[in-house]
Amino acid sequence: MTYPSASLSKRDTLISILIIGMMFFIFGFVSWVNAILIPYFKIACELTNLQSYFVAFAFYISYFLISVPASFLLKKVGFKKGMMVGFWIMATGALLFIPAALSRTYALFLLGLFSLGSGLAILQTAVNPYITVLGPKERAAQRISMMGICNKAAGILAPILFGAVVLRVTDGELFKQIPLMAEAEKNVVLDELIRRVIVPYSVVGVALLGIGLFIRYSPLPEIDTEHESDEIALANSGKTSIFQFPHLILGAFAIFLHVGTQVIAIDTIIGYAGSMNVTLLEAKVFPSYTLFLTICGYLLGIITVPKFISQVNALRICTILGAIFTFCIIFVHGDITFLGHHTDISIWFVVLLGFANSLIWAGIWPLALDGLGRFTKLGASIMIMGLCGNAILPLCYGYFADQLGVRLAYWVLLPCYAYLIFYAIYGHKLRRWIMARR
Repeated sequence: MTYPSASLSKRDTLISILIIGMMFFIFGFVSWVNAILIPYFKIACELTNLQSYFVAFAFYISYFLISVPASFLLKKVGFKKGMMVGFWIMATGALLFIPAALSRTYALFLLGLFSLGSGLAILQTAVNPYITVLGPKERAAQRISMMGICNKAAGILAPILFGAVVLRVTDGELFKQIPLMAEAEKNVVLDELIRRVIVPYSVVGVALLGIGLFIRYSPLPEIDTEHESDEIALANSGKTSIFQFPHLILGAFAIFLHVGTQVIAIDTIIGYAGSMNVTLLEAKVFPSYTLFLTICGYLLGIITVPKFISQVNALRICTILGAIFTFCIIFVHGDITFLGHHTDISIWFVVLLGFANSLIWAGIWPLALDGLGRFTKLGASIMIMGLCGNAILPLCYGYFADQLGVRLAYWVLLPCYAYLIFYAIYGHKLRRWIMARR
């Protein structure tokens, strides 16, 4: 049975929010562990910067390929069965790490990551519109911020727990010795190193199978997004295509750029710390610092939106801060010791991007889905396609890091924030394409 979101009781709404929050925690754990997988695979599979960022590419390009099919799946079987399918596809991807590690085959790891991303694409296509319509529209950013806390809290734990499971205290010295080893000895060491991922990903695969079954039989209600109010039906009466909603299409591109800037800030920071002679064992905590500041931004959003500041103004502030911090990464220099780390000060502006990025996702989603009515599921899939920015932009960063250096490669962030500022100020207001006004 499906229910209009407005008809749900407070108890049903709270239970739904708690279940979706648990799912966002899982999304975060699976996604943000890539921050340490990138440098780990770079060592174990002997990769360049560009090759190592194919971890992010393989994981997130699935969003571009799977999101629209996911919307049709959800339309056919509903949210809950669709979510179960998503979790089971993720489980398949996690279990693919076993043969990949046994053979030390990077391409097979990438296939596993693609499968993990495909399952997440289905889940994200379901849960983001779900949480957006699960309550008053003006509080959508507040609910999404709550989900963001679950996501980023998992992101803080993921690289730390993964590092605790697969890294050893002596690995710092081992990593220095690997390039000096004879080929046969090196292969033995690298084989042992890569096989450390077998146990954690086996556990993850089995857990995802179980979670899929739990979601299928959970009290999570089906939400009706197919029927429109009279006002929305009148506004959409002449519309036959999703491309007749400019604020949605521009919002999807904004998501593309936003998630790309977010994943660059988190997934490149370990490598950037390495350029300052910080070891992997020490640098593994830097993604957690970035995500901690993202959580601080979410908490601030929950407190202030919409009571003290509108969600659109919060979006504008965050996009402008992102541009300012990018300039500081590139132009502000100087050694500093902070939280026990001796680094160049610029790395802390990368950390601060976590705060700048915090309310951008939560600000874009309600603006882009506003007034879609019966187009909501398809519109959500278009938005989720934008997550392929996580695949494309890290490769751009990796290319420029090889050509110009890891600091100057952060220039790729600036045009991204410029567009996000445009969408926050003007782009979200467009309800028809300029050419269509004649």
